Amino acid sequence: MTTLIVNAQVVNENQVQYLDVIIENGHIKKIGKDLQHTAADRVIDAKGLYLMPGVIDDQVHFREPGLTHKANIYTESKAAVAGGVTSFMEMPNTVPNTLTQELLEDKYQIGANTSLANYSFFMGASNDNYNEVMRTDPTQVCGIKIFMGSSTGNMLVDAPEVLEKLFANAPCIIATHCEDEPTVKARMAYFKDKYGDNVPYDIHALIRNEEACLKSSTFASSLAHKHGTRLHILHISTGDEVHLFEIGNRSNGEILLANGQPKLVTAEACVHHLWFDAEDYRTLGNKIKCNPSIKAPHHKEAILQAVLDNRIDVIATDHAPHTIEEKAQHYWQAPSGLPLVQHTLNVMLELSKTGKISIDRVVEKMSHAVADLFDIENRGYIREGYWADLVLVDLNARTRVESSNIYSKCGWSPFEDTEFHSRITHTFVSGHLVYANGQFDETVKGKRLTFSR
Repeated sequence: MTTLIVNAQVVNENQVQYLDVIIENGHIKKIGKDLQHTAADRVIDAKGLYLMPGVIDDQVHFREPGLTHKANIYTESKAAVAGGVTSFMEMPNTVPNTLTQELLEDKYQIGANTSLANYSFFMGASNDNYNEVMRTDPTQVCGIKIFMGSSTGNMLVDAPEVLEKLFANAPCIIATHCEDEPTVKARMAYFKDKYGDNVPYDIHALIRNEEACLKSSTFASSLAHKHGTRLHILHISTGDEVHLFEIGNRSNGEILLANGQPKLVTAEACVHHLWFDAEDYRTLGNKIKCNPSIKAPHHKEAILQAVLDNRIDVIATDHAPHTIEEKAQHYWQAPSGLPLVQHTLNVMLELSKTGKISIDRVVEKMSHAVADLFDIENRGYIREGYWADLVLVDLNARTRVESSNIYSKCGWSPFEDTEFHSRITHTFVSGHLVYANGQFDETVKGKRLTFSR
């Protein structure tokens, strides 16, 4: 089917301009003005709407296989496309952990059969699967995930000799979860002894504190610089860490330093660390318990400034659902993680509305820079010949988050009762109109991401 989108305000490559777009055979065939007389099977009049490249979320946990009582690739990809996320990269702490190439391909098969969005899956590293990691095909797999701090799934890699080998020889980009395990364990023991079950509202920020994050991020960065490794540090949660990252700017498909050299160590911010702070534990409690933790208010501002300064390169979610029953347990038993993927673009557009970040920077950090950072082929931009991963947004409409309109399998959101001043109206995945004004067309599935490495 050929689709013609007319009268859209196109947000792309640091510009906002009125353009028409023709989609054919899954790709963007033509971009220009006054294309409204072009013959097409379907015409969408986007007057009053903004057209953006689809969001590429480089960190999600969709829980399949093994944890499907919480979520699965179908349900979470459905939530994703309803929120304007057209591609995702999913983490290996499923059950079983994704620690062999065969288990990795099993997940790709699930994605091919059920995902409404485009997909890629990280290969997981452990203390004893080095040879499996080395078999990773960099053109077909987004990256290698190393948990340098324990989180949901118990995939901690803490053997120094293993970390040295992985950083020295990784066949593609390494993405790390950075929290210093001894620091976290010591603080947990201290606070358990001090408070028992009568914990303060912000105890999670006190246990998984700034010191734990900075110590681990500093160590990971030192390994990357020692071995010349492409490293991507996920979910930066403190202002203390931002000095670790140099300022980088996009140029011809790369993120470059001021001296023209590629940026070796890149970083990600997540929407919950830009939206919530430790005071929100008073009302939301375990619903916003996540690793690394949401911390004091000044960190939220420092992380956003690092995004604006191009020290932090991309914005993602770390979408990690649990059932509401699991979250309702006492702090010591409740798991970490929260569902975010359906409202990630709404969150950033809300920050844009309040003047904290421009709409073109939102697109840069959620689409362009992700494609450049991971070397994704022909996605992340509105360009002729690229895959048509597109989202239409109405900035004059509102989205009120209620349990009745949440698509994640867990059925709840930390944003419930929030009203965003934006609404995602249409989402195209590889040229297929999968979501339009609350209706889904699930007849076509998303595609596997490929990488030009």
